[in-house]
Amino acid sequence: MSLTSRRAFLRATLALLAAGAAGCGPTPGAPAASTPVLSQPTSGPTPPVPATAAPTLVTRQPAGLADTTPAVTPTPVEPTVVITRQPSPSPTSGQAYIAVAYGDSVERITRAAVAALGGIERFVKPGNDVIIKPNICSASYPFEYAATTNPEVVATLVKMCREAGAKRVRVMDSPFSGTDGQAYVISGIEQAVKQAGGDMELMSRMKYQETAIPDGRDIKKWPVYQDVLKADVLINVPIAKTHNLAKLTLGMKNLMGVILDRSQIHYNMGQRLADLLSLMKPSLTVVDAVRILTRGGPTGGNLDWVKKLDTVVASHDVVAADAFAATFFGMKGDDLDYVKAAAAMKLGRKDIENIEIARIQL
Repeated sequence: MSLTSRRAFLRATLALLAAGAAGCGPTPGAPAASTPVLSQPTSGPTPPVPATAAPTLVTRQPAGLADTTPAVTPTPVEPTVVITRQPSPSPTSGQAYIAVAYGDSVERITRAAVAALGGIERFVKPGNDVIIKPNICSASYPFEYAATTNPEVVATLVKMCREAGAKRVRVMDSPFSGTDGQAYVISGIEQAVKQAGGDMELMSRMKYQETAIPDGRDIKKWPVYQDVLKADVLINVPIAKTHNLAKLTLGMKNLMGVILDRSQIHYNMGQRLADLLSLMKPSLTVVDAVRILTRGGPTGGNLDWVKKLDTVVASHDVVAADAFAATFFGMKGDDLDYVKAAAAMKLGRKDIENIEIARIQL
């Protein structure tokens, strides 16, 4: 190396050291430079300086450090009543309070009983969303065993609702024996309903919601199938039969098919059924007494326990309908705790001796 080159190299080195001593740092925001390594320059072209990759910042939760984010506790949702349906009005002139039709044609006696109340148009208006609730409690036996509602009674009501201009007619229940689908088929109701232009609905557990019962005396809330409360019209279609705990299962007890935790209703059953009725308010009740189950209810299983009456009972008042249907078994309304409790809450009448009853023989 020449003397001139040595002097230039020394001057550059001294200048760099002087800048460091004066506290000169990197430009703010620029990456810090590494400490220079001085080497003896060599002759020839200066080798290229490789590009330095931008540093990557990695953050990590220290081991063992607990998450300090406060837990969020969901606000409990209060049960709400979502009823949009009101009970049917009391009958006007020419409309019976209770109608009882007898005959060997199931469709004719069903139509005649409803006609005596003022016709299906009294209950169903054009565009209405209608739910029909039969008793399909078991998948064990066909309807001839009188444990489930007669399919022709249900199908006739579907046809009548469609004739009145209902937008939709759904039929549903939640059996306690077998699956819903099995019970729908074995009872004969699914086929009859579809042929009549209705829809069979499998009741989804997601549609049950704890619902307030403002007028309840024993229970103030219960999980209820919400579509039943939201429908414009609820038609209750029980079969008349015996029950090992309630004596008889008729219209009021048939409403247990649209709630959860049914076993709990059997405690103080009379009052609890009346409390449920204060929430449900069916528009029309049609009691199937074409065949009645006189023993072994509610599931039956022996044709010797079945009695053929070829009768249908209809009323806007489910309490009155139940009080009348009790007479088929040699009882009266006062023999049924739920009828007495509902009458005491003024949800219906049990004094059928003071009620206008239309009797139609076909």
